[in-house]
Amino acid sequence: MIAASAGNHAQGVAHHAQRLGLRAVIVMPTFTPTVKVERTRGFGAEVVLHGETFDDAREHALALAEAEGLSFVHPFDDPLVIAGQGTIGLEMLRAQPDLDVLVVAIGGGGLISGIATAARAIKPGIEIVGVQAARFPAMFNAIKGTHHPQGSVTIADGIAVGQPGLITREIVRELVDDLMLVEEGDIEQAIVMLLEIEKTVVEGAGAAGLAALLRDRARFAGRKVGLVLCGGNIDPLLLAAIIERGMVRAGRLARIRVGTRDAPGVLARITGIVAEAGANIDEVHHQRAFSLLSAQNVDVELVLQTRNPSHVADVVARLRTAGFDANVA
Repeated sequence: MIAASAGNHAQGVAHHAQRLGLRAVIVMPTFTPTVKVERTRGFGAEVVLHGETFDDAREHALALAEAEGLSFVHPFDDPLVIAGQGTIGLEMLRAQPDLDVLVVAIGGGGLISGIATAARAIKPGIEIVGVQAARFPAMFNAIKGTHHPQGSVTIADGIAVGQPGLITREIVRELVDDLMLVEEGDIEQAIVMLLEIEKTVVEGAGAAGLAALLRDRARFAGRKVGLVLCGGNIDPLLLAAIIERGMVRAGRLARIRVGTRDAPGVLARITGIVAEAGANIDEVHHQRAFSLLSAQNVDVELVLQTRNPSHVADVVARLRTAGFDANVA
């Protein structure tokens, strides 16, 4: 058998092929995170890296299937795959029958098609909202008739699909109440919140549902919302970068630039003021050559661990009171 996938479907097909003693070939986009590639190989699959997008990988997989006589297992546009994904809806409503709305990420549409079919059968009045990354709005465009441009990369690589399925498109049109787009920053914030508050590691696609809540809080206020955290396959280095960027947005990591006279003891004075303000120094960069200041002056760039934006403002104010030209960089 052969499949094309950027994540969960790849591992699912590889796992069951290994259980059944079958050959599994998985075509993945070239830039698929290493953690997903290695886990798929860990199930004994032959991984072929091809193309920059899922759609490139899918076309190559179809060509290999024809050339080698392999059965293509579609990641979303297949009734049996959709039915399997729909069991998530059964489990959610069994555990929480009073949910008012389900918010589900959309790539090709298989996951939300299955969940919507199951949920509507159990609770016809439940609201179902689909979420796509703004950089890959294929289903959004197809259903709403819009023409949002498609990007080339997103941290939600698991839902980075350029063409929605034919079967899933009709199910979404019939059963899904609305679709939303979320930006990269929304997804990053959702990943950090799930890690900090829920102690749960979630990949970009898995965090798309929470990203939608963060983007439009008023819409979901006071309602019981079910989110599908559909995947935790995130590269550790990417996760580290997202955490750091989240700290910057929260004012817990700040970069301050201080212009001052280049004289002995000045750096000690600056760091002393920062310490008195209760901030911790991560990095110090003392710049003489690459500066627009006069030759007698120096740029001192500090990366600080702080508590919040008001704490950053307090550090800057103290430096200015001491006579330094300080600004948030």
